Amino acid sequence: MSHRILQLTPWPVRRRLLGQLQRRLLPLVPEPRRLRVARRIVPLGPRPRLKPIADAPALRVRTAAGRLTARRSLDASPAAVRRENLDRVLDALTSAGITWFRIPVDSLTRTGVAVGEADRKRAVEVLRALDSRVEVAGPGVLRVSRPVTDPHGRLVLGPEYGCEVEFWRTEGGNLAGPRRNPVADVVPADEPEIVVAEPVFGPFGAPGNTRRYRTRELFTMVSPDRVAFPIDAVYTWVDGADPVWRARKTRALRENGWVAGTNQQAANESRFMSRDELRFSLRSLHAFAPWIRHVHLVTDGQVPAWLDTTRSDLTVVSHQEIFGDTGRLPTFNSQAIESRLHRIPGLSEHFLYLNDDVFLGRPVAPEMFFTPGGLTRFFPSAALVGSAPRTLCDPPADSAGKNNRDLIQSAFGRVLTRKMKHTPHPSRRSVLTEIELRFAEHVESTAGHQFRHPEDISLLSSLQQYYAYLTGRAAPGHIQYLYTDLADPRTPFHLARLLHNRDVDAFCLNDTQSGPEAMAEQVALLDEFLPAYLPFPSRWELSAPRAATVSLRQPVAARRPARVPLPEVVR
Repeated sequence: MSHRILQLTPWPVRRRLLGQLQRRLLPLVPEPRRLRVARRIVPLGPRPRLKPIADAPALRVRTAAGRLTARRSLDASPAAVRRENLDRVLDALTSAGITWFRIPVDSLTRTGVAVGEADRKRAVEVLRALDSRVEVAGPGVLRVSRPVTDPHGRLVLGPEYGCEVEFWRTEGGNLAGPRRNPVADVVPADEPEIVVAEPVFGPFGAPGNTRRYRTRELFTMVSPDRVAFPIDAVYTWVDGADPVWRARKTRALRENGWVAGTNQQAANESRFMSRDELRFSLRSLHAFAPWIRHVHLVTDGQVPAWLDTTRSDLTVVSHQEIFGDTGRLPTFNSQAIESRLHRIPGLSEHFLYLNDDVFLGRPVAPEMFFTPGGLTRFFPSAALVGSAPRTLCDPPADSAGKNNRDLIQSAFGRVLTRKMKHTPHPSRRSVLTEIELRFAEHVESTAGHQFRHPEDISLLSSLQQYYAYLTGRAAPGHIQYLYTDLADPRTPFHLARLLHNRDVDAFCLNDTQSGPEAMAEQVALLDEFLPAYLPFPSRWELSAPRAATVSLRQPVAARRPARVPLPEVVR
């Protein structure tokens, strides 16, 4: 009953109650049971409704901007809702014979349209007749949107994806906008119109949108502040429950007796457990970074049951493809796999590397991860690399950080002290290739260890950042970020706040070391939280999943990325 009461409680009250429970109740619970108790008292599932919603086409939902009515959908995305709002406005204006042209706006997720001041009254009538939400967004600006939500009302795609209609006035021989514009708020009235593709107006377009839009040539100029090169995403994934894979791991452990003398995190079960995080991490990429050109999923010959391998913008890459005749396969060493990711066939020069427990939290621009000139950004953590010498008992991430420190000190005379945040890691293929050549002995040694070894380096998640920085190819960046360990009993409280606020660019739900009982609780926790935070399927999901994980040795389609042409301007 208390759980249901908390679900019905308004957020400001619920936040205070959860804070008191975390501070006062949890310390009274025996430590092994704290996560279980926390999960059961913290509401993460759908909010109970006093009236059944059945098959209602719309819901009244609460948002940060207040209550609004949203259309229910089983399949939506922020970029698609953005495009629908834009096209609905343009189709209505066109049908009414009202002249318009696209304009850039100072927002990643909204769109802009200019209409002459002389057509204002008629345009307002047309827009208010739409089945949409129309609100004033400033002097001379209306925002039009039709909010969309999932069937339970957990995620609302509302006015932040709306189309903003500006009423431009004629001044002499110019058209002047009612507010500042990222490119120009005054254009010659007689400047010819041209027709352009969606990417001209920014990176947050829906993939596959072939519609073209009228605009003025001035608005097609690419700003020096914009990233204009292709960016791929690379994931590594393993299904530790696969019996064939487990048999290979057992044989490898027998052949590597040294593992028993190192930190237990070198080969612990929780490192290889799949809790379906990859599915939801891809959902976050689909929802919040539609500008990603291609996804490369690197696996030990495994394919998730729900993954659509027929898509042209996804490739499943086997370890054999990137290791070739180097290293030692099969490998169960994430640091070894990372040392070979830059060898993926068809991989773009600039890419994001993500572990499957890393998620985007809200819409992000490519400029968060790369500079327009091509530098990678990196995100130092407050956590420090230990200053003590490396030992066999160090967790693998710590020993790799110390090994990275020694390489950087020997090469540049600098001492790195900070770890990197568990975020998407912006990377450059050429930088990684250069590191492989410069530190060949260390890279080859890492690739040859079947399990995480005290002498490994961490090429993707630490070394490349400092190396690129000290060779003039990286710059510090800023990202709003949450890291939480699934074994931490405070994690359900963190996730409740995150689910309500949705105020981080990225978050990591990590598991360093857990027993079987804790793993079961963590699975239940993620089963509540992830579908609530990311309820809409991605474009890489099958509508009807296969029965289980399959092997690349079975006939599974996987295509190479095609070259993507630059947006064409039709004059």
